[in-house]
Amino acid sequence: MTEPVIRVVVVDDQTLLRDALRQLLDLTPDIRVIAEAVDGTEAAEVIRRAKPDVVLLDVRMPGRSGVQVLRELQGEGAPATIILTTFDDDEAVQECIRAGARGYLLKDVPFEGLTRAIREVAAGHTLLRPAVTARARREIEELQPDFESLDPPEPLTRREVEVLRLIAGGYSNREIAGLLGTSEGTVKNHTSTILSKLGVRDRTRAVLRALERGYI
Repeated sequence: MTEPVIRVVVVDDQTLLRDALRQLLDLTPDIRVIAEAVDGTEAAEVIRRAKPDVVLLDVRMPGRSGVQVLRELQGEGAPATIILTTFDDDEAVQECIRAGARGYLLKDVPFEGLTRAIREVAAGHTLLRPAVTARARREIEELQPDFESLDPPEPLTRREVEVLRLIAGGYSNREIAGLLGTSEGTVKNHTSTILSKLGVRDRTRAVLRALERGYI
């Protein structure tokens, strides 16, 4: 049985990079580039029109940044997005997570790593480059908790992990409720419990601490 093809849109202002990605990805049996955008200004419209499974999105582009594009698409059922950048920037990682990115990779990632990441986010997973994850963990270790978590910390339930992974994907409480078939109030309760168990006060730090503890 033929595997379904993952449909990809590439957004980058560098023509050479877009061409290289298209040629390489089109050699992969289960991945196809179906559209391109040359900058952040046209990216949102191209993504809406093409309706891809995965977007490869540059962070820093003329017109609008990748983060601005993601924010524009939030709430519209935006496709799984992998941020591709030459900038190894902790702040950008957090901005992209808040804006809904499912993956964050530097442009020097091996091609095998890129195709693996595309398959992972297409399957609904969140994936960050190991070096970025390690640095995020160091940052967490240097931070004092916003308040004391349970000691030893109470493990998250399976449903709380599901909610946390969707938070990492940038979904709102309403969207998470729809995906999990529950009420928005229940999602808010799960989120409050997650923050309490992890000893943090906001969703971004919850995602970073979850990375440290291996929840996502």
